[in-house]
Amino acid sequence: MDRERFHELVARAVTELPEEFLSRLHNIDVVVEDYPTIAQRRKARLGSGYTLLGLYEGVPQTRRGRHYGLVLPDKITIFQGPIEARCRSEDEVAAEVQRVVRHEIAHHFGISDARLRQLEQGED
Repeated sequence: MDRERFHELVARAVTELPEEFLSRLHNIDVVVEDYPTIAQRRKARLGSGYTLLGLYEGVPQTRRGRHYGLVLPDKITIFQGPIEARCRSEDEVAAEVQRVVRHEIAHHFGISDARLRQLEQGED
């Protein structure tokens, strides 16, 4: 898939977020890269055999105090290569982009990976 089409899928995934989340996105950039760098993989603390599909870098909203300000935007990076490698069709890529964007946006709101796993498995 060409980069422009992949960007469209990412942009659509963001704009299709529920309004309650979309209206609360503040100081955040969403970008697309081919693959994660070694530094990004380290930051994500991935063990061997794991693939990084997206990465949130920033200060979650739950940790922003009264003095939060004058900072660079948080950054969500969506990695095109690893997502395409695990998908067999454009529909699968679109669904995976949607899932990854929502996952990384959840981190922006302070939701941990452990809590996301619970939510995905239907645990409360």
